[in-house]
Amino acid sequence: MTDTATAITPDDPLDFFVDLHPPVADFRSDVLNGLKARPRTIPPKYFYDADGSALFDAITATPEYYVTRTELSILERIAPDIAERAGQGAIVIEPGSGSSVKISTLLRALDRPKAYIGSDISKEHLIAACRDLAADHPGLFVGAVCADFTAPLDLSELDIPEGRRLVFFPGSTIGNFEPAQAVQVLKNIRSWLRPGDALLLGADRIKDPAILKAAYDDAEGVTAAFNLNLLKRIARELGSDVDPADFSHRAIWNDDRARIEMHLEAKRDVAFTVAGERFEIPEGETIHTENSHKFSIESFSDLARKASLSVRDTWSDPAEHFTLYWLERGSEA
Repeated sequence: MTDTATAITPDDPLDFFVDLHPPVADFRSDVLNGLKARPRTIPPKYFYDADGSALFDAITATPEYYVTRTELSILERIAPDIAERAGQGAIVIEPGSGSSVKISTLLRALDRPKAYIGSDISKEHLIAACRDLAADHPGLFVGAVCADFTAPLDLSELDIPEGRRLVFFPGSTIGNFEPAQAVQVLKNIRSWLRPGDALLLGADRIKDPAILKAAYDDAEGVTAAFNLNLLKRIARELGSDVDPADFSHRAIWNDDRARIEMHLEAKRDVAFTVAGERFEIPEGETIHTENSHKFSIESFSDLARKASLSVRDTWSDPAEHFTLYWLERGSEA
């Protein structure tokens, strides 16, 4: 075990916990710098305080947001195929440990998986999620690594059992990155794979813009509340007098970049302070809060090739709204 390992008590369901001390995000600095930039932008990672996380869970249950239920339906349908490909005793690794429903579905599908290794930048979320998973899957080796998967990570330093590795990266998280960043994330994940290992990744598809815009601007206003909650967090945590009522949620399909963009648009000329600094935003100007890139099978395959990964198989829903990819190491680019 590395010297960053945290001791596990005998009654702890985790087999190991390693804290690699990823840099703590500087909310104040990122918000101030983002509001000064042109165009104005705030990183989407700041959506996920307690209220934001609860609102995102509510988004996944809206009729318009097809992503979560569609990916899960594909995963349930192809379970026997995944089990055959992964073989007995797989080692499942999940960067950005996410939906317990998805990972539990995958683990149930596999033939006696040997281990699950979860990784996330949020220590508290990671430990809680991995402990819950260990409790639900008695006998499964469960480890947790507090790390940033957008940075290189050497798995050889961790006490991971031997076996075929299956990295699970669902939810179209890859779509939140700009293309160059996405390639680097895939390269980081590729470094975890050895010959015979695989990456199972979910990516959202390009489709009718009306379907996409509805998914990110639902009729009940849950996504709008999620976006506006970012301003509530700024007001609460950074001593700001910004009023969320002065802004409206906008979801825009950018056809040139094949992505949905989320923005906060000023309804009128507004002025407010954040951490003692004053900002003025004219009516109609926006703060760009998130990108969600969409892919064709061809465009994602090209992205994977740039990271020296090869698409070995794909599975989609009947409407071709979402695709799961089975990727393995390709030749170095």
